[in-house]
Amino acid sequence: MKQITRICWLLLGVIFIFSGLIKLNDPVGTALKLEEYFEVFAEDFGRFFLAFKPYSRTFSIVLSSLEVILGVALLLRWMLRKTLWVLLALLVFFGFLTFYSAAFNKVTDCGCFGDFIKLTPWTSFFKDLFLLGLWAVVFLNQRYLRRVFAKGQLGVMYITIASAVAIGIGVRALGHLPYFDFLPYKVGNNIGQLMKPSAPIRYKYMMERNGETKEFTEYPTDSTWKYKEMVALNPEASPKITDFRVWNDDGDFTQELLQGNRLILIVQGTEKADRDRFKLINQLFAAAQKSRKRISVLVLTSSSPAAFDAFRHDVNLAAPFYYADATVLKSMIRSNPGLILLQNGTVKGKYHYHDIPAIGDVEKKL
Repeated sequence: MKQITRICWLLLGVIFIFSGLIKLNDPVGTALKLEEYFEVFAEDFGRFFLAFKPYSRTFSIVLSSLEVILGVALLLRWMLRKTLWVLLALLVFFGFLTFYSAAFNKVTDCGCFGDFIKLTPWTSFFKDLFLLGLWAVVFLNQRYLRRVFAKGQLGVMYITIASAVAIGIGVRALGHLPYFDFLPYKVGNNIGQLMKPSAPIRYKYMMERNGETKEFTEYPTDSTWKYKEMVALNPEASPKITDFRVWNDDGDFTQELLQGNRLILIVQGTEKADRDRFKLINQLFAAAQKSRKRISVLVLTSSSPAAFDAFRHDVNLAAPFYYADATVLKSMIRSNPGLILLQNGTVKGKYHYHDIPAIGDVEKKL
């Protein structure tokens, strides 16, 4: 039992640290997931949950850092009993969220491991049950974990360092871009290629007759079978990008956008867009238009025409603008505004508004 307890102790600590670091890698993405939960709770339990939305990024940093800190405390066996009780509270909280998502089909991805590992709601819930099982083994067998690796002031120092590192990782990612990009629009990916299936999609047909359900690889000609559903046999071949579309008043601009060298300013929404960097952005746009690399500049936004027209006049932004879905723009870059550099649809660079590049740095990527 001693070895089992130590394995459970190690697994529980490592998983918590890993989960927290993955979320801290992309605190904006974690905040967006929290906003989704707040909206669902506001609809089901009361609109007061909407009051938490403005603080979603703060909650993102705090909760994610807490996972890392508790994981470190557990591995150090620092104040073990109290650490385990706080871990239990966090596990019950996460367990409720994942069960609620799964049972009522409210949030299709809990964001437990960010965009690195996508889990279905029920998989997320069973993952939480597994962690509760690990917790129970450790809690009931603490006698096998008597040796503390950091006592007194040394333990406090280690926990303080862990807290500072975790919070620092999250705050830096919040003010720039994720350290590791797991989304389809990461640097090196070709958007046009990811909009196509990687192989022909094969399907099976679920048919029903007299209460019997049967699978067919080809649609049956026997009309007594009633169609139930169609299931992909190779879902991994499906397009990774399915909702990318760009348009303006003249029509669709998606394919044109994926041709040539394009420097795209993404303004997800004018109401929350940072306005302090537009002097640098306008200078970059002016230099790009004179570049020998023939760089076309444009803006993508999800704001209404009236709101964006007022915004662009306010920041003196002179560039053609197009519209795209708000969720797509948030997936493209975790910055509002943010810059994406495309070459024939391939993402060559992404820039937070805190990291506006010089034209020379942009040209080197093309």
